[in-house]
Formats: sequence, C-alpha cells, structure tokens
Amino acid sequence: MLKSLIAASISGALLFTSIQAKADWQDTLQEAKGQTVYFNAWGGADNVNEYIRWSAKRIKEQYGVTLKQVKLTDTADAVNRVLAEKAAGKNDNGSIDLIWLNGENFRSMKDNQLLYGPFSTQLPNYKKYVNEHARQSITHDFGTPVDGMESPWGMAQVIFMYDTATLKTPPKSMPELLAYAQQHPGRITYPAPPQFLGATFLKQALYELTTDKSALSKPVDSVDFQAVTGPLWAYLDKLNKVAWRHGETFPSDSTQMIRLLDDQEIDVALSFDISSASVAIQQGNLPDTVRSYVFTNGTIGNTHFLGIPYNSSAKAGAEVVANFMLSPEAQIQKQIPTVWGDLSVLSYDRLAAADQKKFDAIPRGIATLSIAELGKTLPEPHTSWVKALEKEWLKRYAQ
Repeated sequence: MLKSLIAASISGALLFTSIQAKADWQDTLQEAKGQTVYFNAWGGADNVNEYIRWSAKRIKEQYGVTLKQVKLTDTADAVNRVLAEKAAGKNDNGSIDLIWLNGENFRSMKDNQLLYGPFSTQLPNYKKYVNEHARQSITHDFGTPVDGMESPWGMAQVIFMYDTATLKTPPKSMPELLAYAQQHPGRITYPAPPQFLGATFLKQALYELTTDKSALSKPVDSVDFQAVTGPLWAYLDKLNKVAWRHGETFPSDSTQMIRLLDDQEIDVALSFDISSASVAIQQGNLPDTVRSYVFTNGTIGNTHFLGIPYNSSAKAGAEVVANFMLSPEAQIQKQIPTVWGDLSVLSYDRLAAADQKKFDAIPRGIATLSIAELGKTLPEPHTSWVKALEKEWLKRYAQ
C-alpha cells in the first residue's frame, strides 16, 4: 500500500511538472508573438544565409515571430557590442537578441555575464531530442561548461577536398601534407589565422604533432606553451617555405581555397562544412571530380550554438527561434548537403519513426562523407588556446 502511494505521489509530481512546463512554454509562445529577433550570425556563406531565410519564413508562419539576420564577418564584433552596451548601462532593449557562437566567444560572454539563461535545457525540443551524453561538445563548448547558457544548433568537422582528376592519393596526416608540399612546392596552403578555419588548421597540426596532447585540454597559461607548441612551429617553418606563394600570403577563408582548387592553383582545400565540396559542385564552383576526405587518425570537430544576450529585448522570441532550430523539420532541412549539410545535434534514437526515415532519405551529395566515413572526431583544445596560437602565429608569420 505504501509503495503504491509513493509511486502515485511520484507519478503525480512528474505529471504536475510536465503540465507546468507545458504551461510555461505556452506563455513563452504567447509573449514571443509579434516580436522581432535580431539574429547576429556569420554571413560569409550564401547557402547558410539562405537557410536562415528559410528558417525565418517558417518561424513567421508557425509562431508569428520575425527573424532578421544581422550578417557578421567576425562573431567577436557582436560580443564586443554587448560588452559595450553593458559598460554603458544598457541592460534592457539591447541591439542583439540572438548570436551564433561557440568557443572563445561563448567563454567571453559567459565570463562577462553577458548571456541570458540558463534556458536551453528547458526548451521542449531540447528535452525531447537532445542526448547530452552522446557527445561531450554538447555540454562543454571548447572545454567551457555550457550550463544551459546556449542551445546546440549543429555539429561540424574538418574535411579536406581534392580533385581526383589530378591527384590520386591525397595526404592523410600532417606529416604527409608536409611531405607532399615539399615534393610539390606551391600546391598546399591554409587560411591565415585568426580566421577560424586557419586557427583550426593550427589546432589540427598541434594535436597531431605535439608530444603532450593532455596539455591541450588545460588552460593554456597552466602549461609550458613553448614546449608543447615547439613541434608545431618547427613544422610550419618548413611548410610555409614551400606553400602557395611561398607562405608570404594566405587564403582568407575556405571559399577562397575552393576557388584556388577550382583554378588548379592548389591541390588540397579544407572546410569545417562536410558538404562544402558537394555544394560547390552543385553551384558549378568545383568540377564533379572533386571528393572529400579526412585524415587517417581523425580531424577536429565541435558543436556550434545559439546564445541570447542578457539584455535582449526579445528573449521569448529568441527562445522560440532556438527551439525551432532544434525541431526535426529544421535539422533535417539543415543537413541536406545542397542546403547546408550541417550535422544534426538531435539524437537519432529519440526521433519518431517518420522523422528517422526523413533523415535516412537525405541525399548526401557526391562529395559528402557519411557519418561512418568521417571517422574519429578529435576534441577541440581548451578555448584559451585559440588566442595564444593566433598571437604566436601572427608574431612569426604575418607579413
């Protein structure tokens, strides 16, 4: 009898919590209706901008919320704007309602108390579809605990591209890449840090070359930076001498690398978008003989997120947008290679059978790797490593 009463009590409490959460979300939906959400997001890729426009249309239709993208060239610009507003005492009606961020930008906002929350773990679609145990990068953003202060949006992994018509066996490790560059001077390059893909190239090389990988998970000021990174700079000293344009100039980003690959100026390009090659082929920017690949021992991968500034004037609307971005509809559309090709943050086994079939039916594109083909995902170093690596690279190699 006692066990039955306890069970009934627990069941009733859970039911009350569920009903309360549903009621709270209905209040959020009601408050959000009619709000305009100013979404600050990197605007350097046409397909990503088009996906945001598609999302804005669906959000307007379903929830009456207007989503307006403010295109950024550097997410740090938005972080600095919120910081400036806080310094000026503008704690309400801020100019930014939602930011696409991760890594150092998230850590900076969290450390300076510039974020609203915790909110993400309370979103209906997060609770229903996100498995926090599936990948550490969902709960730890470049080593910084998320603590519900940002909502996962997608996952990315470094991939390399090459033209099978001109290169039969591409280099599949950093040492192989150097050997290839030395045998074929001027045919290998990488984006210039502090552009994020250039910084990621440094992290990829460091992870492969250092003898102390455990140091990368620690704050950079707690380790011997010169000792840990020594092999990286020795490597780049050799690579830059035989790189494209003798390492005197570097591509600005992945888009320029794709153009160089298309023009046959370089033999290997890289991207943090696993569908970059397929999208470029579909758009006529690469020949259909181009294929993607990853290094034998894995490549750097991470999760990217949506954060709400503490002084947003449309917090309810921003939550509604973040929740929509976690819907199967939005995540399926986002994973289509010719739309974006971004890896989903939803747990496949938590999806309804109908949604699983839709994910299964997504066309990969002729140059997009499958999940199995992506192989091992290497962890991002602690976020404090980014600026330290960028600063040292600029000191050594910037012209």
